[in-house]
Amino acid sequence: MRRIYEPLAYTDRPISARYWDRFLPDPAPRYAPLRDEVTAEFAVIGGGYTGLSAALTLAEAGADVVLLDAQRPGWGASGRNGGLVSVGSAKLADDAILRRYGQADAEQFFAAERAAVDLVERYVERLALEVDRHSRGYTFVAHRPDRLTELHDYGQEYTRRYGLPYEFIPQEEMAAHGLNSPEFHGAVNLPVGFALNPMKFVLGLTRAVEAAGVRMFSDTPVQAITPAAGGYLLQGPTGQVRARHLLVATNGYSSDDLPGALAGRYLPVQSNIMVTRPLSEAEIADQGWWSEQMVCDSRTLLHYLRLLPDRRLLLGLRGSVRVSEANIAATEAKARGDFDRMFPAWRAVETEHFWSGLICMTRNLVPFAGAIPGMDNAFAALGYHGSGVCMAPYAGALIADQALGRRQRPHPDLMQRPLRLFELGRWRRLSLPLAFGWYHIKDRI
Repeated sequence: MRRIYEPLAYTDRPISARYWDRFLPDPAPRYAPLRDEVTAEFAVIGGGYTGLSAALTLAEAGADVVLLDAQRPGWGASGRNGGLVSVGSAKLADDAILRRYGQADAEQFFAAERAAVDLVERYVERLALEVDRHSRGYTFVAHRPDRLTELHDYGQEYTRRYGLPYEFIPQEEMAAHGLNSPEFHGAVNLPVGFALNPMKFVLGLTRAVEAAGVRMFSDTPVQAITPAAGGYLLQGPTGQVRARHLLVATNGYSSDDLPGALAGRYLPVQSNIMVTRPLSEAEIADQGWWSEQMVCDSRTLLHYLRLLPDRRLLLGLRGSVRVSEANIAATEAKARGDFDRMFPAWRAVETEHFWSGLICMTRNLVPFAGAIPGMDNAFAALGYHGSGVCMAPYAGALIADQALGRRQRPHPDLMQRPLRLFELGRWRRLSLPLAFGWYHIKDRI
């Protein structure tokens, strides 16, 4: 496998202090590795939100499905994220999407983003999943006074997209909304979305996929994909799968040679999360942060945060570019410094958990869910730009529908366009220090 991060990124070390582990059952779901040879109509590579949703969509349509995961379901970003279900899976603003792709396809994309939120909600309700849901929409906060215009623009984009009103909260009223912090200078409440426990969500999807009859294999990295009569041969360490159709759902944990058609066309980026010990009611009152909204700030290298149901504060941040012991320690120290600046009354509150994982970007700056160029009956979905809790299940369902030869939900053309090659190809990670350095400057100016 030709992966582009340090080997440590693909071990359990980055999640050794993950908060969500406390919600894993004992024993956690882990399926037997693939042995010998099996055949299937559809083979899905990847057991995160994308692959699980794709497999469930296929199985519920009556298809014969095998799912392979290099580790275990939810081991990647699906079990590491902050649990924010919201629109925003592109790195382009609405007006840029309109200019680049045209009015009709842009509107189809906005409809798909809203449908992605609805799909997560339907999964939760239809499968009766207990996911600790909270937050009515989400809140976008300005980290500098000069970003208030951006907040208004952001709210107006929502109104244009969905016909839903947004609520602007000036700085002097934020404390009354339980959003008191010297770092934030105003906010908008946006009505689409909610927060959930990502581990409970991925475990619920895993149970549903297994119950639907999908054959699931853990600890089975696909080492080679080769054309075979009427389909593909997927080679693992101790077995192989022959399948007519192939669905690749590995996102930030992809490999540049599996398949080679995606090489250099996705860019994993590290995201990090810290979680405090539980806060007392007196501590919450001292800081004046009692809102249960999920919150994102206006930085390019954004922070996202929320008060969890057990009264811990979760804070996520971007910006690290390596996966090493030294980098893990440095990023945790930066997260703690940001936390202390945002919440000065909580400087004595201990950090109990810190972990990291890889999200995924595309050079197109929009998610991809479509046919793999040069490969018949092969599809991939990836590149959610940090909004995978919402868009990953939807993109998985999209490529499952494509593989079944049907269309049942909004699927914009812009998500099916071939992925552009990053300028530095296999060395594309070299662009991150320079880019992130510039973003840090922009965020401070």
